[in-house]
Amino acid sequence: MIKKTPMGTTVKDQLRANALDKAHIFILANGSIRGSLIHATRMVHEMKGNHGLGVLETLVLGHAYMATALMAMPLKGEDRIQLKISCSGPIGGLRTEANALGEVRGYLHKNPIPVQDTVKNTDLSPFFGAGILTLTRHTQTARQPFTGQVALAYGNIAKDVAHYYATSEQTPTALSLSIYADSGGTVKGAGGLLLQALPGATETDILTLEERVQSMPSIGEAFFRQEKADDLILETFAALNPAIIDRRRVEFFCRCSEEQMGMYLKALPEEDRKDLLANGPFPLEITCHNCNSIYHFSRQALKKT
Repeated sequence: MIKKTPMGTTVKDQLRANALDKAHIFILANGSIRGSLIHATRMVHEMKGNHGLGVLETLVLGHAYMATALMAMPLKGEDRIQLKISCSGPIGGLRTEANALGEVRGYLHKNPIPVQDTVKNTDLSPFFGAGILTLTRHTQTARQPFTGQVALAYGNIAKDVAHYYATSEQTPTALSLSIYADSGGTVKGAGGLLLQALPGATETDILTLEERVQSMPSIGEAFFRQEKADDLILETFAALNPAIIDRRRVEFFCRCSEEQMGMYLKALPEEDRKDLLANGPFPLEITCHNCNSIYHFSRQALKKT
């Protein structure tokens, strides 16, 4: 993978951004509610830079990245989860993927999204239209991946993912996704929160949880103000006895490489390889759709594959 716009102008800035981007996993109400809060400013910033996204595109794909990262928190080993949305609106659709290591990648079907009006608020429902949300889990313990689908009910990734859990897995879920950018579109803060009520959660616990969630500030703005994720959890949910139980990596990361792309070239039919060698164009460019990294191959390099 080739990152085009690392977060920060100095190595120190980049290391600090890397240290901040994490998932904070916690429990509430003596374990009857589980939650994950992610600091994802660096991830969304680097995603935006690699894919060359505008404001609308950053909001849509950034929300999908954070939602997928949050859903991946329970995964282990080589497990991974994929989020796919197909829709009739200008967005057209998207596909994102996250694994148990916290690596997130994915792309929009249309970039730029073909709209005439500028984005005036964070209501993205007009850009989705009717559609289907598909969630696929690939786990080491299952012979086949598990796939579930729901119709888009809101045109809002956070609400539609929560709707998926409620209808397909009978798990009451709340999801909040937030990206804060300056007037020039630069990502200054990004984060997300996933909460799920487990068997044993009382009605009082759930009502308290709803009240506390509604009182929370915008997560993206909070991280822009350099508020700490741990403090947000402990202060917001103090009435529910919060306990942070784990912290995990979250990063925009794709395992593509020049070697991998060379293997794709090697697998081309012999006639296609001969045509490329004879007619080019060179340098030959291959783009990874998941992260938009571009790999260049000369005629000599193609001969060696």
